[in-house]
Amino acid sequence: MTAAAKFMTAEASVALIPDGATVGLIGGGGGLCEATLLHERCEARFLETGHPRDLTVVHALGIGDRDQTGMNRFAHDGMVRRVIGGHWVWSPRMQQMAAANRIEAYVLPGGVAMQLMREIAAGRPGLFTHVGLGTFCDPRREGGRMNKAATEPLVELTEIDGREYLRYLPFPVHACLLKGSAADEDGNISLDEEPANLDSAAMAMAVRNSGGVVIVQVRARVPAGSLGARQVRIPAAMVDAVVVDPDQRQGYGIIHDPTISGQAHHADPPPPMPDLSVRQVIARRARQELRQGAVVNYGFGIPDEIASLVAARGERGLYHQTIEHGTYGGTLLTGMRFGYARNPTCMIDGPSQFDFYSGGGLDIAFLGFGEFDGQGDVNASKLGGLPVGPGGFIDIAQNARKVVFCGTFDARGAQLEPGRGALRIGRHGAVRKLVDRVAQVTFSGEQAIRRGQEAIYVTERAVFVLRPDGMHLTEIAPGIDLQADILDRIGFAPKIGTLARMDAGCFST
Repeated sequence: MTAAAKFMTAEASVALIPDGATVGLIGGGGGLCEATLLHERCEARFLETGHPRDLTVVHALGIGDRDQTGMNRFAHDGMVRRVIGGHWVWSPRMQQMAAANRIEAYVLPGGVAMQLMREIAAGRPGLFTHVGLGTFCDPRREGGRMNKAATEPLVELTEIDGREYLRYLPFPVHACLLKGSAADEDGNISLDEEPANLDSAAMAMAVRNSGGVVIVQVRARVPAGSLGARQVRIPAAMVDAVVVDPDQRQGYGIIHDPTISGQAHHADPPPPMPDLSVRQVIARRARQELRQGAVVNYGFGIPDEIASLVAARGERGLYHQTIEHGTYGGTLLTGMRFGYARNPTCMIDGPSQFDFYSGGGLDIAFLGFGEFDGQGDVNASKLGGLPVGPGGFIDIAQNARKVVFCGTFDARGAQLEPGRGALRIGRHGAVRKLVDRVAQVTFSGEQAIRRGQEAIYVTERAVFVLRPDGMHLTEIAPGIDLQADILDRIGFAPKIGTLARMDAGCFST
């Protein structure tokens, strides 16, 4: 194929995807690095012609908007046979298909999924790692299977030098839909305008070396030789098709902001201090676990609030803030735009970021939870029978020296009023989150004890610490009754020694 022939319409590019193909997708929530036009045209072709069908779709992180975009484009009976997804909440339709066994549903840790692409590209016999031991990814549990329709093993238990590891099995990837910023006339791809690199290069290599088709969507076509060698992140040798979309955006609702792609640095004064709320109570208490100079990761949800609090206090420079997408420094964006950072100091590829995490590079991780139990196990991957998917949660939680889980004590209908240095409870939530046994193990307390890891569980009314002899209740909120508001409302009996009061400043305006 000549270089000029690589440039084609979106419709022509997705027609290159055969039925039964394994298709790799890239994204990180909020439209980050998402090939939105290609997804749309792929869906339109299926609805019009019934092809491509029976696809296996692989993605490491969350893709979509909880409505129409991203993985929602593939949530049609017959279009997809199997999904191996790291994070599912951005596609409720795909979650429902999984719950109803209309597809084979699997979840792999986000970092594992990214690193597996490198192993596939290199022709190695899969990814050998400790990440996932003791969790639902361990074949002694579910082996990553999220429903009854999923029967094929994707992971094996193995032993090397007397130590247990998981081997995540390789498979060919026949096509991928990627997003770049610009392509030169030869088909070299720049990611200059993107808010992260993610696993774009690893995915392209895996597909190319599987004999598949690498399809890339870009905003602009530029002359040959106009991209510097260090600007090119996906070389033309790996690219089969290029689609130019002049209306391409950096993300949902973001046309182009050079401060989130690292192309420019603008003064970013501290934002206003967040208003007092239950989420802020948890964030304030969790923030007390920080230490100056720490390498830190903030997860999605309530941990966002910690990043916002750090920014409002002008403390960003005290810590090395990281995002699993491969970004360092800057002001972390929250909510739908989790994964973006304004004025980042560095961007590396996602698989390399997870290498750093897996080897113990993280000092502290702040992560959310759906529920936890007296063993210290945490469920953040399957709630209410629906696959949630942990994204990078397992890779991060299992490897940080200290992990701080942040979440509300209960859910659904709780009426809580923090203020004047105390917490008042008008009504308890109908759903318990501190349970006898979690529905699925996303973080293994047993594995944490073996590794000597520090694990802390922060809610708005109590703080727990996992120790070798079990779960300890160490702090309660001012204004809370120990028996009525805590012990009577959890599914396990924590150990209680010297009990402290949570800092009253967490409950004050």
